[in-house]
Parts: sequence; C-alpha cells; structure tokens
Amino acid sequence: MKKNGTTGFVTVLVLIFLYSCNQAPKVYEWRGENRSGIYTEENVLESWPEEGPELVWEYEGIGNGYGSPIFTSDKMYIQGEQDSIAYLFAFNIDGDLLWKSDFGKEWVKNWNGSRSAPTIVDDLIYVTSGMGNVYCINRESGEKEWSVDMINDLNGEFPLFGYSEAVIIEDDKVFCTPGGKENNVVALDRFTGEMIWSNPGAGERPGYNQPQIIELEERNILVTFTAYELMGLDTKTGELLWVHDQVNLKLEERELGKGDTHANTIIFDNGFIYYAAGDGNGGVKLELSPDGSSIEEVWHNPDFDSFMGGIVKIGNYLYGCGTQKPEFKSINAETGEIGKALRIGPGAVIAAGNMLYYYNQRGEVMLITQDPLNMEVVSKFRMTKGEREHFAHPVINDGKMYVRHGDVIHAYRISAVEE
Repeated sequence: MKKNGTTGFVTVLVLIFLYSCNQAPKVYEWRGENRSGIYTEENVLESWPEEGPELVWEYEGIGNGYGSPIFTSDKMYIQGEQDSIAYLFAFNIDGDLLWKSDFGKEWVKNWNGSRSAPTIVDDLIYVTSGMGNVYCINRESGEKEWSVDMINDLNGEFPLFGYSEAVIIEDDKVFCTPGGKENNVVALDRFTGEMIWSNPGAGERPGYNQPQIIELEERNILVTFTAYELMGLDTKTGELLWVHDQVNLKLEERELGKGDTHANTIIFDNGFIYYAAGDGNGGVKLELSPDGSSIEEVWHNPDFDSFMGGIVKIGNYLYGCGTQKPEFKSINAETGEIGKALRIGPGAVIAAGNMLYYYNQRGEVMLITQDPLNMEVVSKFRMTKGEREHFAHPVINDGKMYVRHGDVIHAYRISAVEE
C-alpha cells in the first residue's frame, strides 16, 4: 500500500509539537540552578593574585541597586534604578549594553535602588520593583508583555524596605507574595498576568523572601516567608499546607520593621528543609513529610542568623554568615552545631568547584576553602569602585565571577583554563 506523503508530513509535525510541549522550559534565576548558590564551574582557580583575579571588564551605569545579574547562554540581565525609575538592562557577555527597558517607579524611600533579580523563562523575563510592580518583558526586544501592581491590583502591603522578591516559575505559573489579608500569596498566569489562585496566608506583609519550589511525587510545594511565618503551599491549588512560626518576638511586639526580615531562599535536601533567618529563629532544620503535608522541627541554632547573605549546603555542612556574631560559619547539617567560624563579617556566599566565594559587607571578596572544620581564607581583594552598601550576591558564569557594587558591575576571570 502506498503511503500518503502529506499524512506522513503532518504526523511528523504533530510529533515535533508534542515533543516540544513536553519539554520543561529553560529557567535562569536567582543564585543559579535550583536557587542553590552552587555553580557548576569546575576548573576554577584555588588562589588569586594579591590584587585579585583578572578584571575582564566593568560597566558603570546600571543604576542604584543590590540585585545580582542573571545570565542566559549569551546575555546578561540586571535591574537598576535611575532617577527613581526601575530599569532592566540587557548586555552581551562582553559587557556591551544592548538595551534598557523601564518598568515603573523604583523604591527610593530608604536604601534606594533595585532589590531583586530577574527570572528568565525561554523568551520572557519577569522582574519585580521595590514598589511592587511585576512586569513580564520580552527577552530580545525589551518590550513589555504585561504587568501587575501588587499594591493597587492585588491589595498588597509594603514591607518597610520595599518588595525584594525574585519571582519563581512553575510551568505556566509565576508566583509572588503581595502580602496583606486577601491575596497574601498568588499564582499568576505567566503569559497573561491573570490570577490562577490566591491564598490569604496569615494576612501578613511580605518578608523580602526569595521563594523556592520543592518537587515531590505527590505534589509540588511553594515555600516562602511572610513577616513571621514560613509557609508551604500546594503549587497547583494554592492550599496552605503548613506554617512555621518565628518565635523570637511575642505577638504584641510585632510591628513594621521588627522581626520581619527574611530574605534567604530555603534549601531542600533529602527530605529536609534548611533555612537561616537573621530576624527570626536563626538556623533551622525541618523534616518534611513524604507527602509534603506537614513539617517537624529537628533543630534550630540562633547563632546562624544570616539576614540576606544566602546559605549553601555542601555534603553534610551548611555555610553562611552570622549577624549578631559577625562571622562566616560552617554548620553541621545533622546536629546544627557550628563547625568553624571565621571573623570576617557578615556577607553573601556562593560556591563553585572546591571553593567558597564570600563578599562581605566591608567590600572584601574572599576565596575560602570548603573544609568545614578547617576552612580558611586563601585569597581576597577589596572592591574599589561603586557606592553604597555591599549587599549584592556574587554570580559565577562561564569562567567569570560577577560582582555588583551599586552602579558598577565587574567581571573577573576565575577559570584556571585558558579561554
């Protein structure tokens, strides 16, 4: 029997379409793959020259802010504030500006500037301003696709220092935390901005958190902080599954700017949730039930009190900073006990290869060994350009480390392999 050529061609097209539909979208986001702070670079230098690694390029003019850059295969995107306006900047990997796109007013009431990082999915970029404006922007052109105002559209509530959330994506949903008593946490259609579900949570203001999604066999769970609660919600339905209260303040003592600063992304590993809260319970380990419906506290250590420097987990140890005791610490993930502490001040930590990278709030960038009981600073240099606080998290991409200080972004070569 002769085959119908047209039918065969149509069949191939259908198969290609079905295959493409089943492919998970490529996501580029805050603190690298799975928001872990661990980058996949392998051939990194294990010491630097006294003056620091080679500066490949720098760019002055990204505006005020503390948000880190996000990389695709061939471009870099970063947010900044200029003259009270929020901008998204697009660069090629050589540091040449391709375009910049404004997206409303930026936060200038205190610590003015951008305070979050873009989230990129396929050809769309999602950004949040400190004023609570969530925008979807075309990745190639910088044109705006849609926007939602978390204050005026969703009845949200400002935290003291403005919205700082890097939104997170699952399939066709983008999740954000307006705060307030009605739409405390919401899922929006990432192509239109329309509401998919809303949960009132505890009715609190948001907590500056960079949320995480835990993937289980039975369900996926969105984990995020509001002012005094760590919450787990079913990503499909919006059902609130559990909360973990911050017990450092009595109910009558809770007020705006007091005990409500929770910026670090949680880590989920082998059935356990780890978090560090500088304005709450400190370091905490929670056991998550197999179906994700409940939690049980395993330990908490009030000395592991990082406000916004992030944490990484390597093997059986966590690494992060303390604030009341301004130290960089290793913490045994089984017991919660401190392994070793270096008095190098609070800062932000990431990891690659066998090394830790630490940018402290004094402006020093350090290279630290990963040995949890004997870690040491092997190299360091000081940032000399840029203004205001040293809050931005470093980023590693394609053999380079990127460090932002205010209006200036720097690219340093940290690869041990000649390019």
